[in-house]
Amino acid sequence: MNTESYSKSYKDAGVDVTAGYQSVELMKEHIRRTNIPGVMSAIGGFGGLFRPDMTGIHKPVLVSGTDGVGTKLKIAFMMGKNDTVGIDCVAMCANDVACSGAKPLFFLDYIACGKNYPEKIAEIVSGVAEGCVQAGCALIGGETAEMPGFYPVDEYDLAGFCVGIADEDKLVDPQKLKAGDVLIGVASSGVHSNGFSLVRKVFNLNSDEKLKIYLNDCGKTLGEELITPTKIYVKPLLKLMESVDVHGISHITGGGFYENIPRMLSDTLRAHIDRSRVPVKPIFNIIASEGISEHDMFNTFNMGVGLCIAVAPEQADEAVRILNGAGEDAFVMGEVHNGEKGIDIC
Repeated sequence: MNTESYSKSYKDAGVDVTAGYQSVELMKEHIRRTNIPGVMSAIGGFGGLFRPDMTGIHKPVLVSGTDGVGTKLKIAFMMGKNDTVGIDCVAMCANDVACSGAKPLFFLDYIACGKNYPEKIAEIVSGVAEGCVQAGCALIGGETAEMPGFYPVDEYDLAGFCVGIADEDKLVDPQKLKAGDVLIGVASSGVHSNGFSLVRKVFNLNSDEKLKIYLNDCGKTLGEELITPTKIYVKPLLKLMESVDVHGISHITGGGFYENIPRMLSDTLRAHIDRSRVPVKPIFNIIASEGISEHDMFNTFNMGVGLCIAVAPEQADEAVRILNGAGEDAFVMGEVHNGEKGIDIC
C-alpha cells in the first residue's frame, strides 16, 4: 500500500486518498477469485489487460454491455447490506452480452461514494467478484471515486461494463425468428434490479422498519425479498446455444415484457404470451395488490420471468430440457405470430 501519498489539505476537503489505497488492498482477495485464463494484469495499473483465446473463433466479434444497479441501492443502504448489489451490477451487463450469443470475458466496475469506507468498498467489490464468478468472466479493473458534497457520506452509486466475444457466425440472429417459433421463459429470482422506484413508492419505504415486515407468501422479510440478487443466466445460455439454434433472446429488465420482448422481433412479428403459463412470483402479487394495474405490472417488472427465448417448435422440448438440466426453471409460455410488432398477454 502507498504510504507516502498523503494530503492533509485534500483530506480536510473530504477526500482521503489513503482510504482509497486501503480499499484496493482489501478488494484484491475478492478480485483474485475471478481470474480466468487471459488475465494479464493485476489491479492497480492504468488499464486492465486481457488476452482472449481465439481458438475456434473464425470471425471474432466483441460484444459489450453497460448498466448500473439503480435505486435498488436504496434498499441496500437501508439494510446495511452491501455484499450482493455487485451481483446485480454484473448480471445487468453480462446477461445482456450473453443474449447476443457472446461469452463474457471481463468486467470493470465504477463506485462513486460520498465517503470512502474501505471495508464497505471491499464488501461491494466482493459482490461484483461473486457476480463475475457466476458469469465466468474476470474482474480486471475499476474505479472508486470519493465525491464529498455530491453523494451523502453513507451512500454510493455502482455501475459497470462487460465485454464478451463471439464468432460472428454463431451470434444470435433475430432474422431467423418467424411465425410459429416457441417462446420459452426462464424464471427470475425476484424483482431483480428494475422497477425499484415504483417498489419504494408502493411500500412507502421511508424507514428500515418496513423492510423487516415478514411476508408469509414469500417466506422471508420484505427486505430479504427485495435485496435478492439478479439471476445470472450466462452459463445456462451458453450451454443451450451449444445444442439448440436460438432465434432470439430477451433479457426482461426495465420496461418488463412490453418493452423487452419486442426488441428481438421484426416489424412483422408479434409475441403472444399465455398469461396462465407465467409463474408470477408472490412479491409481484403483493405489489399489484397495492393498486397497480396488470398492464403496468407487466410493463415495469419481470413478473417472475428473467429471460424470454425464441426457438423453432421442434427444438422447444430440447431447449427446456437443457435449461432445466442446467439448474434453471424453464417453461413454454407463448409463441410468435405474424402481425404488427408488439406483444399480447392473454
